[in-house]
Amino acid sequence: MKSEQRKPLSLSGTILVTVSLVVIAAMFLTPVVWMACTSMKSPTDAAQGGISPLPNPASAALENIVHNYPEVWNDPSITFPIYLRNTLIIAVLSVTGMVLSSAVVAYGFARLNFKGRGPMFVVVLATMMIPFPVVMAPLYLVFRELGWIGTLRPLWVPAWFGGAFNIFLLRQFFMGIPKELDEAARIDGCSHFGVFWRIILPLSKPALAVVALFHFMYVWNDFLGPLIFLTHRDDFTLALGLQLYQSKAGNTPWNLLMAASTMVTIPVLVLYVLAQRTFVQGMSADGLKE
Repeated sequence: MKSEQRKPLSLSGTILVTVSLVVIAAMFLTPVVWMACTSMKSPTDAAQGGISPLPNPASAALENIVHNYPEVWNDPSITFPIYLRNTLIIAVLSVTGMVLSSAVVAYGFARLNFKGRGPMFVVVLATMMIPFPVVMAPLYLVFRELGWIGTLRPLWVPAWFGGAFNIFLLRQFFMGIPKELDEAARIDGCSHFGVFWRIILPLSKPALAVVALFHFMYVWNDFLGPLIFLTHRDDFTLALGLQLYQSKAGNTPWNLLMAASTMVTIPVLVLYVLAQRTFVQGMSADGLKE
């Protein structure tokens, strides 16, 4: 039985969809564009506000960029290079742990038949319903007993125990990979770990990239976790550093604050643009089709 083919959109439908996407994209991009444009202004132009996106005159934009961004980066009271180092350390360790641990757990739910697999998977999914503020105090007490408060460990060690959403995403992807590949590998002498490492993971690169990208964005933008667990300014992340820069002296110029915000935002935007194709493949694909 042949599958039904989707009818192409009419010209009017195509125009409507295109216009809708442009409008939605413009709504989401407006704050980012305003932030970047404000970072190109002088303190006077930024304080005046208005609807003009560029400084007056517009030729002063490059001069303001050369002045604003180095001033923010080299600020002696807010050490952004150290905050960037701390954030990258947390991001690398956390993303590595999240991808590996979530993949292992997802493989168990997708490929291993054991008693209680269904209820256990439901319990894992149920943890997504628990907001972080609910477990914030118990986690603080646990990490305090371990002597981890004031270190970076509370921000990356939990990632090595997987995440419910990432486990669900990888499980669904793994279930789309034909089990005949597992059986062929087992005949050749592969253990479960061999099947997982040599068959499942290489075929799941798009889904793994999605998990890595999602968690990297979460770690990069996380504010509440570092605010609770970090006590020394030398251990702060970029999110805390940005808030500290905003509140220092109580009167930070808008152009410098927007320059700092732009510097914190650009790496995530660049990473998403570079990984866009892999991201779309990982979200739309469902393993391998027979």
